[in-house]
Amino acid sequence: MNSRSTDRTRHSFGYHAWLQPLTRATGKPGFVVRTSRSVEEDCAFAVQECRRGLGGLYDQDSRQEILLAREPDAHPQPGSSHISEAYTLSVSGAEERLQITVTASDSSGLLYGVYDLLGRLRQDANTLSPGLVITRRPAVSMRVLNHWDNLDGSVERGYAGSSLFLRGSVIGYDLDRLTDYARLLSSTGINRICLNNVNVTHEAARLITDERLPELARVADIFRPFGIRLLIAVHFESPVLLGGLTTPDPVDTTVAAWWERTAASCYHHIPDLAGFLVKADSEFRSGPATMGRTQAEGANVIARALAPYGGIVFWRCFVYNCQQDWRDTKTDRPKAAYEYFHKLDGQFDRNVILQIKHGPMDFQVREPNSPLLGAMPATRQAVEFQITQEYTGQQIDLYALPVQWEEVLNHPVTDARDTRDLIGHEIEAVVAVANTGTDANWTGHLLAQANLYAYGHLAWDPKRTANDLLSEWTMLTFGADSPAREPILDMLMRSRHVYEQYNAPLGIGWMVKIHHHYGPSVDGYEYMKWGTYHRADHAAIGVDRTRTGTGFTAQYHPAVRDM
Repeated sequence: MNSRSTDRTRHSFGYHAWLQPLTRATGKPGFVVRTSRSVEEDCAFAVQECRRGLGGLYDQDSRQEILLAREPDAHPQPGSSHISEAYTLSVSGAEERLQITVTASDSSGLLYGVYDLLGRLRQDANTLSPGLVITRRPAVSMRVLNHWDNLDGSVERGYAGSSLFLRGSVIGYDLDRLTDYARLLSSTGINRICLNNVNVTHEAARLITDERLPELARVADIFRPFGIRLLIAVHFESPVLLGGLTTPDPVDTTVAAWWERTAASCYHHIPDLAGFLVKADSEFRSGPATMGRTQAEGANVIARALAPYGGIVFWRCFVYNCQQDWRDTKTDRPKAAYEYFHKLDGQFDRNVILQIKHGPMDFQVREPNSPLLGAMPATRQAVEFQITQEYTGQQIDLYALPVQWEEVLNHPVTDARDTRDLIGHEIEAVVAVANTGTDANWTGHLLAQANLYAYGHLAWDPKRTANDLLSEWTMLTFGADSPAREPILDMLMRSRHVYEQYNAPLGIGWMVKIHHHYGPSVDGYEYMKWGTYHRADHAAIGVDRTRTGTGFTAQYHPAVRDM
């Protein structure tokens, strides 16, 4: 059942986030929107969004003109006729009679160009001077947001209210609000979302049945005009749970046939479904390893079912022993993903993307980059971030994640390249866990919106800096003339260091209260089963991960290992 947003919620400060009109330009000439003949019916939505956005900024139309045009081969790149989603924004004319032209190769590119233009007008229209030409193209084609929403409406590691999609064991949503949410995400460049938790329950597994798929299809209909495609998190044991089979063994022909039938049903209901997300062999969840099969065999049986429809399997690499005896000093949790997956390079089908957490542990305040990133040249990879602040203050404490992400992306992979150089090449997708919910301002507290905003833009262009992104967000949120803008930017830029000093000094992770992961606790996880130890005693603190210890450093490229 759908409902409509209340006016009270939609008029709350922060609801429209970085898309809110700041101050209307009373008396200042506005713009009239025109389209070229090349803008066909499938681009009408971008035109509508442009007019909608301008309506909140100006009091009147004028001789100034925005021209939206579509040119299929406007953005060539080597080996292909055009780059999907790319656009060019150019300005001609005179100061009081500007013509701004947005040209794109497809409807999504035109929409991104419109949002870029509206953002620039909100910040400072004076920067749009004659002669300006800006061409932008995404670094990766898949910029993904994973929601950890449960069917009962709760959100795992969610700190901003309940689910925007799910409530009381049904797919239930506020139509207006979900449309506004799609607009927020699209304006940052996000183009894939998974709405259900990777920890798929038996009940949530039913989302891929004919009973529930029509409901998912209606959600896909809401996001589609904004250039956003749906992913579904699926249970590895679905052939048993839903199909009545005796095994989910990926080499069993009846299992393969079941996935084929299920994929056909999914694409019948949602023809542009992006694919499936799978968490297997992790934290008490079964997977191929429980049957003596490899991760590649587990992923490939599902991938082959999706392949005829162009679907992708995002296969999470968060696999480790979560039943470790704390007295075991040989097993080292950060080594696990590399040990499971590196030897399988080249064995995954081409429509499998390995989803690798940026660090080898679990979204800690500080940790090294995963040695698996860029280490499997014959396998497609995605880097996974966490926007929701599980270990970084839970949207109670201020923590500007872009400061950490910039550090991650500048981390050396070899002596010649950093992680940013991998994105768009070895790393073909960027993924993050969402921090949104039904709170009026989406993210629990207003400043946490900066993390969502920055993620989308960083996924589009990983070379952008934290200061640039946070400065842009504060300007769009508070206005260029607000006296609060500079102090807030300063707080955001310093917040990661401040939080680390009291919650995880010296880069020692997991010094938090167990289970809920909030508040300092020196020995919170020290004697637990999760493999998260600092090994502090009267002589030393930390784990020897060199060749004389666990050997973790040997997993890195020799140049990085030697550092």
